[in-house]
Amino acid sequence: MSNIQIEHQPAQDRLQALGVANWPTWSKEISVFPWFFHEQEIAYILEGECVITPEGGQPVTFGKGDLVTFPAGLRCQWEVKKPLHKHYHLDGNKLTQAVRRIRALLPF
Repeated sequence: MSNIQIEHQPAQDRLQALGVANWPTWSKEISVFPWFFHEQEIAYILEGECVITPEGGQPVTFGKGDLVTFPAGLRCQWEVKKPLHKHYHLDGNKLTQAVRRIRALLPF
C-alpha cells in the first residue's frame, strides 16, 4: 500500500488555497528511520530530498518544491538524502490526533 501522491512544482495559487504558508514546519538531518502515519499528512517540501519506502511497496522519491500526500495508516522507512525542511498539515485537530496516538499504544 503506497498511495503516496506527489504533485511536482504545484502552482502558487494551489499552495495559497491550501494555506501552506501558515502550516508549521519540520526539519530533519540526513538519516534513515521508520515511520507510521496515524493520519493523512500533506507536506510541502521547502528543501531536501527523500526516499520513502512503504512497507511491502516500492520506493518513492520527492524533494524541493513537491507537494506530497501521505495516507493515514502508512508504515514506511524514510531515507533523508539531503537535509529536509517542510511545511506540513495533519488531518483532524490536536484532540483527534492525540486520541489516534493513544489508541495506537493500547493493547486491544
